[in-house]
Amino acid sequence: MSAHSASGRAPDAASVTGGPRPGGRTGPALAVIVLCQLMLVLDLMIVQIALPDMARNLGLTTGSMSWVVNAYALAFGGLLLLGGRAGDILGRRAMFLSGVALFTLASLLGGLATEGWWLLTARAVQGVGAAMASPSTLALIVSVFEEGPRRARAIGVYSVVGGAGAALGLILGGVLTDVASWRWVLFVNVPVGVLVLALTPFLIGETPRRPGRFDLLGALTSTLGMAALVYGVISASDAGWGATATRVSCGAAVVLLPLFLVVESRARQPVLRLGLFRGRTRAGAYVAVLLVQGSMIGVLFFLSRYVQQVLHFTPLEAGLCFLPVTAVVVPLAKVVIGAFARFGGRPLVVFGAGLIALADLWLSRLGPDSGYLGGVLPALLVYGCGIAFSTIPLTMLAVSGVPPEEAGTASSVLNSLQQVGGSLGLAILVTVFDQGERRAARNAPHRAGTETAAGHLLTAGIDRGFTAAACFAAATVLPALLVLPGRPKDGRGTHRPEDRSGPDPAET
Repeated sequence: MSAHSASGRAPDAASVTGGPRPGGRTGPALAVIVLCQLMLVLDLMIVQIALPDMARNLGLTTGSMSWVVNAYALAFGGLLLLGGRAGDILGRRAMFLSGVALFTLASLLGGLATEGWWLLTARAVQGVGAAMASPSTLALIVSVFEEGPRRARAIGVYSVVGGAGAALGLILGGVLTDVASWRWVLFVNVPVGVLVLALTPFLIGETPRRPGRFDLLGALTSTLGMAALVYGVISASDAGWGATATRVSCGAAVVLLPLFLVVESRARQPVLRLGLFRGRTRAGAYVAVLLVQGSMIGVLFFLSRYVQQVLHFTPLEAGLCFLPVTAVVVPLAKVVIGAFARFGGRPLVVFGAGLIALADLWLSRLGPDSGYLGGVLPALLVYGCGIAFSTIPLTMLAVSGVPPEEAGTASSVLNSLQQVGGSLGLAILVTVFDQGERRAARNAPHRAGTETAAGHLLTAGIDRGFTAAACFAAATVLPALLVLPGRPKDGRGTHRPEDRSGPDPAET
């Protein structure tokens, strides 16, 4: 598929394939899509800083507090593949609007919660809505923008939201919790969702429905398998890898996910066409996404604990301390998009992963007496640069050459890998963190029970946790060097035909 002409005009068929409404512009359509994705990404982290206030107000136990986050992640991650396939068959705008409506309603109900079960149920329903809407966001961008420089710029904007959204969620969560209440970390979604619902019908045309049916066995095995995997790694981070729940869930995932692949290889109309994985570029990008996401989540998780428990930041201060990440990622987006067109994805991903690893190693040296300006801030600036240089090109490569009719499925695969990578990475990093903390406690038992000891134990665990996160980031370099493309032959950010994914992939 060729790039746009110099005029930058959208293809005439845009309105038929999910593009902007006739006479409209792609810019406002992109703004609505990105606004929705920002809302969904924010919700993964926005509740983190509000958790202590939620627990006090609703009487949540420590285990219940973790499920305020996990209920959303489990429903979101488990249903993504099904949501992507539903959008391909039923129409992406219809699924997009349905998901946003459900997410917005659940946010309102969650903010009104007076009992713990009420809040947890609302968070799970939010996850269902997110799984319906999220695959259609990137798929609609692929439909609106023909492959080439304009799509690259649009995906770059989308990637900035994904890369900086988690940090922005911590910032917004801290601000809302401090100046209003924990309920506003949920209520804030309501006006945003209503705005998206009001503007989308006027700005984005519907994609045509594809004749087909749902592969029920594939849908069942994929949903149960993904849910088991996400639950297993969540359980591992809470109860350890040896816990019964962890073993049963991970064992179920080991059985169900390979079974899903067997079912899909034989299905006439699969939930996930396995040909999407035959492209070396796309497969390499998927592996790299899994690894880099596992590293990135550690910075946000451990650092939010460090600044509150060791540096004694208020929720507002803890949220604002992540502002440098967003401040770096946003202006770098244009630079990265231009560099992608000139140099290709390989050097950018290697450079970005290297920066994330460097930031992790820097943070592993934090101690009880480290300050924010000298200890935390420099690492966050490097980390922000690493996010920009890794996530933007990886998102572009993950949908490179995907035909528009399968964009929803490809988007759901990317989102699933981000969810699983973050959950699996966090489970592993928390395990390493706990080992470091226990070892420090054994080596200095006489200091137990004091506030100073708590700070030393936390930083001892963080040392190991960040070192492990650096290993995740460094491992990303391997698939980047081996399979990701270098400079595109046409010099404009498009890739060779063999990287495309048609019904019968031509790659060998």
